[in-house]
Amino acid sequence: MEEPVVELDEDPVKKSQNPVKKSSVSSVENVKKVPKSGKPSAATTSRVSAPTSASIRKKIDPKSGSESSSSLSRQTVSASLKTSNSVPVTRRNSTGGLPEKSSTSTVKRRTTVSLTVGRKATPSPSEPVRQSLPELRRSSLPSVVTKPTSTRASVSETRKSVPVSPLSRSLNKSTGSDVYKQHTVKKASIKPTLSVSSSSRRVSSTSLDSSTSSVNKKTISKVSSPSARSPSVSSGLRTGSLSSSLDRSSNLSGRRRTGTPDSRDSRFIVLPQVEIKAGDDLRLDLRGHRVRSLNASGLNLQPNLEFVYLRDNLLSTLEGIEILTRVKVLDLSFNEFKGPGFEPLENCKALQQLYLAGNQITSLQSLPQLPNLEFLSVAQNKLKSLSMASQPRLQVLAASKNKISTLKGFPHLPVLEHLRVEENPILKMPHIEAASILLVGPTLKKFNDRDLSRDELALAKRYPAQTAVCIRDGWDFCRSEHAADSTFHFLFEQWKDHLPSGYLLKEAYTDQPFEEDACRCHFVFIKDSSLSIDPQLVLKYQWFLGERTLSNFVAIPDATSEVYWPKHEDINKFLKVECTPVVREIEYPPIFAISSPVSRGSGIPKVVNLEVRGELVEGNILKGFAEVAWCGGTPGKGVASWLRRRWSSSPVVIAGAEDEEYQLTIDDIDSSLVFMYTPVTEEGAKGEPQYKYTDFVKAAPPSVSNVRITGDAVEGNAIKGVGEYFGGREGPSKFEWLRKNKDTGEFVLVSTGTSEYTLAKEDVGHQLAFVYIPINFEGQEGESVSTVSTAVKQPPPKVTNVKIIGDLRENSKVTVTGIVTGGTEGSSRVQWFKTSSSTLDGENGLEAVSTSKIAKAFRIPLGAVDYYIVAKYTPMTADGESGEPAYVISEKAVETLPPSLNFLSITGDYTEGGILTASYGYIGGHEGKSIYNWYLHELETDSGALIPELSGLLQYRISKDAIGKFISFECIPARDDGIVGEPRTCTGQERVRPGSPRLLSLQIVGTAVEGTIVSIDKKYWGGEEGDSVFRWFRTSSDGIQSEIRGAAGSSYMLSLEDIGFFLSVSCEPVRSDWARGPIVLSEQIGPIIPGPPTCQSLEFLGSMIEGQRLSFVATYSGGERGNCSYEWFRVKSNGIKERLSTEEFLDLNFEDVGRQIELVYSPVRKDGMKGSPKTIVSNGIAPADPVGLDLVISSCCEDKEVIPQKKYFGGQEGVGEFIWYRSKNKLQESALMDICNAGEDVLICGKTLTYTPSVEDVGAYLALYWLPTRADGRCGRPLVAISDSPVTPALPVVSHVRVKELTSGIYTGEGEYFGGYEGSSLFSWYRETNDGTISLINGANSRTYEVTDADYNCRLLFGYTPVRSDSVVGKLRLSERTNIILPELPKVEMLALTGKAMEGDMLTAVEVIPQSEIQQCVWSQYKKDVQYQWFCLSEGGDGKSFEALPAQRSCSYKVRFDDIGRCLRCECIVNDVFGRSSEPSYAETAPVLPGIPRIDKLEIEGRGFHTNLYAVRGIYSGGKEGKSRIQWLRSMVGSPDLISIQGETGRMYEAYVDDVGYRLVAIYTPIREDGVEGQPVSASTDPIAVEPDVLKEVRQKLDLGAVKFEVLCDKDRSPKKVPGEGTLERRILEVNRKRLKVIKPGSKTSFPTTEVRGSYAPPFHVELFRNDQRRFRIVVDSENEVDLMVHSRHQRDVIVLVIRGLAQRFNSTSLNSLLKIET
Repeated sequence: MEEPVVELDEDPVKKSQNPVKKSSVSSVENVKKVPKSGKPSAATTSRVSAPTSASIRKKIDPKSGSESSSSLSRQTVSASLKTSNSVPVTRRNSTGGLPEKSSTSTVKRRTTVSLTVGRKATPSPSEPVRQSLPELRRSSLPSVVTKPTSTRASVSETRKSVPVSPLSRSLNKSTGSDVYKQHTVKKASIKPTLSVSSSSRRVSSTSLDSSTSSVNKKTISKVSSPSARSPSVSSGLRTGSLSSSLDRSSNLSGRRRTGTPDSRDSRFIVLPQVEIKAGDDLRLDLRGHRVRSLNASGLNLQPNLEFVYLRDNLLSTLEGIEILTRVKVLDLSFNEFKGPGFEPLENCKALQQLYLAGNQITSLQSLPQLPNLEFLSVAQNKLKSLSMASQPRLQVLAASKNKISTLKGFPHLPVLEHLRVEENPILKMPHIEAASILLVGPTLKKFNDRDLSRDELALAKRYPAQTAVCIRDGWDFCRSEHAADSTFHFLFEQWKDHLPSGYLLKEAYTDQPFEEDACRCHFVFIKDSSLSIDPQLVLKYQWFLGERTLSNFVAIPDATSEVYWPKHEDINKFLKVECTPVVREIEYPPIFAISSPVSRGSGIPKVVNLEVRGELVEGNILKGFAEVAWCGGTPGKGVASWLRRRWSSSPVVIAGAEDEEYQLTIDDIDSSLVFMYTPVTEEGAKGEPQYKYTDFVKAAPPSVSNVRITGDAVEGNAIKGVGEYFGGREGPSKFEWLRKNKDTGEFVLVSTGTSEYTLAKEDVGHQLAFVYIPINFEGQEGESVSTVSTAVKQPPPKVTNVKIIGDLRENSKVTVTGIVTGGTEGSSRVQWFKTSSSTLDGENGLEAVSTSKIAKAFRIPLGAVDYYIVAKYTPMTADGESGEPAYVISEKAVETLPPSLNFLSITGDYTEGGILTASYGYIGGHEGKSIYNWYLHELETDSGALIPELSGLLQYRISKDAIGKFISFECIPARDDGIVGEPRTCTGQERVRPGSPRLLSLQIVGTAVEGTIVSIDKKYWGGEEGDSVFRWFRTSSDGIQSEIRGAAGSSYMLSLEDIGFFLSVSCEPVRSDWARGPIVLSEQIGPIIPGPPTCQSLEFLGSMIEGQRLSFVATYSGGERGNCSYEWFRVKSNGIKERLSTEEFLDLNFEDVGRQIELVYSPVRKDGMKGSPKTIVSNGIAPADPVGLDLVISSCCEDKEVIPQKKYFGGQEGVGEFIWYRSKNKLQESALMDICNAGEDVLICGKTLTYTPSVEDVGAYLALYWLPTRADGRCGRPLVAISDSPVTPALPVVSHVRVKELTSGIYTGEGEYFGGYEGSSLFSWYRETNDGTISLINGANSRTYEVTDADYNCRLLFGYTPVRSDSVVGKLRLSERTNIILPELPKVEMLALTGKAMEGDMLTAVEVIPQSEIQQCVWSQYKKDVQYQWFCLSEGGDGKSFEALPAQRSCSYKVRFDDIGRCLRCECIVNDVFGRSSEPSYAETAPVLPGIPRIDKLEIEGRGFHTNLYAVRGIYSGGKEGKSRIQWLRSMVGSPDLISIQGETGRMYEAYVDDVGYRLVAIYTPIREDGVEGQPVSASTDPIAVEPDVLKEVRQKLDLGAVKFEVLCDKDRSPKKVPGEGTLERRILEVNRKRLKVIKPGSKTSFPTTEVRGSYAPPFHVELFRNDQRRFRIVVDSENEVDLMVHSRHQRDVIVLVIRGLAQRFNSTSLNSLLKIET
């Protein structure tokens, strides 16, 4: 890998004429990394050899003051040094340095170590060397000593250059010679005596050279022996002499270095890393071979070459270079190129570093775009500009020592970090660094090898965004305050020839863009006044987005309007808008404007535009529209409200009007409405409320709706016409009543002037029309609305001649009759009453016996007997209208009837057991003892059979005899006086159904003896019985009852189980139709006595153990015992029985262990009668004692499991005891049995059945001790066996290979070896990069490894190759990858704050870096960025807690108002390039003080017309605002004088006619709460213009020249009287161009008279009244003046402006100019 460290610039030095001879050590002033791959370095190196393979480093003592500096160098002494004089040869620098005479040193890649300076040398290689050291001391050069160091010490990969201290001015330089790194030099090292620590990045040097040609061609012997790890000698040094270099270095003592301070402040740049390890087949080094053509036959250019060095040749063309398609580093410095002709480089797509210094190149226009180019050196050429193709990955551009005089054509270099243009004419340009910052952008870190100046960075930010584009196009850089105008004029000069004819561009810029806020572009064209025609100019827009100003902007879809709202993802990007002028459909070339970077939104929404839409007329709906910029917040629902403002009063909130829509009401007439809108985000952030004032609301034209007639249209009634008036205040509206003629359909006027009308007889049957003519308060008449009533009806109906007709007896029907007039008899209603009186007294004493019904007939109830009947007759019309009721009473009281029944019925359930109830209705006086009888009928038609027991009863419980029969009931009525009426019979409608089934009795019949059958005796009720359900139960003597399974019949046979038990049965009755009744349980019988022979008991006899004999003992009953039988069964776990024997005993074996034995015993009586067999089942059979029968061990090998062969007896084998022994010798039988006491040579190595031999077992015998154990834990006698042969070792393997970190930066590898005894195993370390490439780390062959810089951001792997003691080699195993190797975290020693803790001041956090070398290196090499977070001390609480301030994450913070009295804290966290963060550091302020009160961004809002409301708005800062002062003034255009407007000190001001032509000025004096005043600030409006509607009317009247106005005059001018329209008189105001008159109109009794007359000459003027918008005063002179009033402000403004317009010749300012009227 090649990563040269180059110095970019040096000043020329003068060579001394007195060289010092025999100088043996050359001065070294710069450092270059030497690759390990053995390729030639890009810089020459001189070294002092050391007797080790490590590279040698040293530093020059920094304590030498201005005469020395810290440097890292290497020096090498040849094995055979020769002294000779040589001519100094100037060195050439490929990156822009001047010719130097010092040799370059080489720094090993990524090294940071402490080096030493020696005072005493141990055996020196030759006398010249010993002489050179004192000479160097006399030359003020610090002594040089070398120290062996690790070959893996690393240097940072960061590509930034680091400033270093200058070298001594007295240090002379020698010509360089190439001496390269050696891994083995057979010379003694110089003893270290003094150590000086310095960072490898702070290296001082005077030049950087890729290589240097040697002048002396003498051959050097034994200088170096290149190997695979040492770089080869370049072709330019193949015949060079080391002694020449040493001789030339002797000139140091006689020369003195000269140069500017800049030359002393030399710096280095770490070139972009070339990520490859190059071998000799990938390199070509032909430096100084005088090559003239790349097509030469011996040049041997190959496509696979990656490193090509062709400097110091005679090449003048690049033809042939196109074959190098894979080249990464190409050095063409110091040839004879003149250019152009760089086209062949287009094939070199992989090129990363290109060196073209020291040629004659005049232009880079033909240099193609190289996608991977990171470093370009074009120093020491003849370039006049840097115009070239864009290089997307270029990081370093070195162009020093050219003739560059302009930045025109500067390319787009998006990642450029270093730019060097020293010693070019362009440096005369002021602020060239700021211009470069603008061209390159934020990636630029170094300019001319120095950190960017803060002043230049700040200056660059003050230039407009389009500056970089203009610089690239050739604009002359100027001061920042003039840059905006200058760049605009520059661009205008480019655009002017392409603009539409007759138009000039006045402005082209954009607003500062903020996230989600409106960004408006401003392209202002002005028309040439000489243009005869007026073509319509249309502007089209297109917005673009780019990372920076010189980047390729990308069009934003649909962004084609004048305004663009930047999105969240646009933050920190640039906006560009192109404006295309279009005239007569011809599109002209676009012009553009570029914005500054999009800033993050504040999160506080604001209203961009507020509109109120809708006609300002009563009844209309107004709608407010708010255009909101959300500024990074989430859009939410704003708060809307409406306010009403009357003339000369403050706005008042309209209750309930809290929506965007509002309907105007009568209360809004002559008032101005205010729409107030406050935007609110979803997060709850509120913006500033905005107001929108409307003009005054006008009344709607008078109208009326919902006109209707109220009241009944009946003759004699009064009806009224009503309606809903709309249109301001109602005046004397007109009303008319008309009658419709039935025949003609015409309406005839019958009444006027009133809304009420009384219906007369002639209106009956006619319709009436009501006409409503609305008139407002001003007398304006609206459109009439009419409505028509229904036909007028006659009066209510009446009834006369009312009579009751019918027989007045109980239960008789009577009818009432009468003559109905005005209604219908059928609609009339009648209600009946009874009374004991024969005379009527209204409704007094009447008792209602019916409800009001239409029916006129009525049946007299029993309750009316002996009472008079009264009928109430209410006449009604067909449509339900009722008249006055009439009453009529019967002539006599109601009489009674003979006894009888009016109805007879039977109710109840016709079911067996059900109850039937008879009911009847008796009439005929009061009932006595009536007669009742019940009958049963087979058929409905037969006479039936009397049921005597039910006579005289009204209820009958149905018996079973009645099932299926009909039932009837007979009643003979009898009165209380004994009179009997006719009998009456009622028959049931259905036959009687059976009842629910149930048992009346239940018992068991039979003998309670085993084997007999018992039966059931029961009594059933409930219809025909069906299949009843039976269940039998057995009850023991202790009362426990259980059901007998399977016994479900009406009989049951007693069994053996019933003996001694009691027996019972239950029955559930079931009817034939399956109806079920309740269950009944019988009484018990028993106990049951025994029957046939039976086995009463059965038991096992014997031990239930494996190998034992088992028998039984049985108890017999049931007669004399005979030859009983028995069978033995084995019961398996799955329940299957296996028959074993029929003998009286059973021998148990292993198969019976754990299983059960079943015995079946069948009792047999002597007479052969067999009883029921009996069965018994044993418990599980127990096993026998455990015994080991055999034990054998097979052959044993390490790591192979040994499984012994054994035999066991004694039940189920359990987990026995196993002990493995290791013995050096094979034990005999006697020793085996006593192996536990065998001595120290026998060791226990395992306690399981199987055993896997380990490394300790290799070569030993294994013995196994076995104690047989049964499954239940019982043990037997032990057995011991030993292997026939010793354990053999396994193949060597390693497992669990891992890496462990010992200390910071030191790791150790670990692994578990297996396979015999370990020998000299091999260790290796590997490095894995982020792309997964794993490479061997050469020389790392121990268990421990120290991290180098090359390992950072990589992972380490440890390799372990196992080797057995007998040299058998196993397989390599790699460990898991370590975590990413990272250096120490960057730390902050202290965080300091600059600035004052005062509101409005800017606080800036500055971090202090620790002085340690490690931290300095970490900050310079690995720091990525620094994150900041500002906190504010939270309010409340006893503790001191801070809360984070959102969006405050920069190093600077502007103190806000909310921070006053609270402490601020800044938190700083440093992030490195590896994604890690340091511990936070804090800095706190004292409590924040309030700032000086001030007001910023003061402005006046308003539409610009004389009828509008204006509001002053600004941003106050400086503590809490107190009672700030505001004063409104007027200012005439062009005049500095200000006219105070008395009484106007509020934030709002309503303009009126007197303000026309003036600018309104508001002076705002901010005052803090504690009374401290700030500087007053003023804001002004544009000149106030006339409202367009008023202006149009005024222009028309001024064009006429003579106008009349109708006005009102108040003759009573008493100050205590409030003027009103009722006290005003009508006048005519006549005005013309010469004079003015106020005329009182004539009447029937008088002629018109002129009250006021006069011209416009002073002191004529017109006065206005701010407290009354309709009044004004005309003053002709001190004696002639008049107060006039009109109906509206609009009319007053027109009159005043017309008068002033006609009187303009007497005014200092022409009103026509104010009205913009061309005269």
